[in-house]
Amino acid sequence: MAWPWLALLAVFGAVRLSKGAAVIDAYALLSRPFWPGTAQSDWLRSAQDLDRQVRLQQLEADNRRLRGLLELDRAAGSAVRGAPVISRQAGGWWQQLVIGRGALQGVRSGDAVLAPGGLLGRVASVTPTTATVLLLTDSSSRIGVWVGRVRHHGLLVGVGTSRPVLRFIERDVGARPGDLVTTSPASTLLPPNLTIGVIQRVNEQAVPAPEAVVQLSAPVHAVDWVQVRRP
Repeated sequence: MAWPWLALLAVFGAVRLSKGAAVIDAYALLSRPFWPGTAQSDWLRSAQDLDRQVRLQQLEADNRRLRGLLELDRAAGSAVRGAPVISRQAGGWWQQLVIGRGALQGVRSGDAVLAPGGLLGRVASVTPTTATVLLLTDSSSRIGVWVGRVRHHGLLVGVGTSRPVLRFIERDVGARPGDLVTTSPASTLLPPNLTIGVIQRVNEQAVPAPEAVVQLSAPVHAVDWVQVRRP
């Protein structure tokens, strides 16, 4: 009665020679009823479609941003130098950033730094290939500004948060939320009439003169490319 053992050895030999292909085929046949159905395939296709849509939206947003930067360069002429943001510290997010242009590219201390939307800050220091930018939101930032609707000057003061404070010089200014804030038309330290932001709220009770919180128009929280402009 050796034939059962011979048959078993023959089966094992066949599996070995086929490298398990027969066992895999048998498993596939037996498990076919449990394979994912059309619903899972539909979910997969929907996820792929969503991924393509998101990628397309991101590309369109990048394209609009780059076109805007190009238009700013064209409008400003040779006095503007584009520069990438190459460094930013998490602990000093509202204070400074470092750009990838420096003295070799004509960047100088005191130059205005803009992002799409308006003024971002000023160049504080330069190396041959980089420059440190002091943001308008830094607590040491002080620049003269102009509110055109009420024709009053003020001092924009950084307070270390996303919204600097505008301190007026006179008592009765009549400023209100929504008023546009720009650099002074008579400025010599910065290019005149650069957009800075809009007044968000006004404190008429501040002493010695009213104060206003300003929402900057430039995206200080998420800027990755800037323009450097001479006064």
